[in-house]
Amino acid sequence: MKKNKVIFWVATGIILLWEGVMPLGTMLFAPEYVNMGTKPLGYPDYFAYALIICKVLGVFAISYPRTPSRLKEWAYAGLTFSLIFAFISHACVDKNIGYMVMPLVVLGILAVSYVYSKKIQHND
Repeated sequence: MKKNKVIFWVATGIILLWEGVMPLGTMLFAPEYVNMGTKPLGYPDYFAYALIICKVLGVFAISYPRTPSRLKEWAYAGLTFSLIFAFISHACVDKNIGYMVMPLVVLGILAVSYVYSKKIQHND
């Protein structure tokens, strides 16, 4: 049981940093770089802000222990779609292998977080 919680929190912590803290930090402290990842892909400037807000809310939902399980499911789904579409966007537009692989790596970590959240939930 303890092993499952450790794995969950390590994976969720990585997601929290990568999908929550880093984008929010960019928006708050370096707003000139907010659309650096979306502009070359052809997305409008406002899309980056909406994406950051949704990521931060999603990460908060999966990290906060008292979040209702249905809301957590939606948060995991939203983050999953975001990462899949990041992969697709890079595959179609810039074809940079590094930019294509990174969302898949984060998606794998998100999957670990999801699987272990279910294991913890069923053991409680």
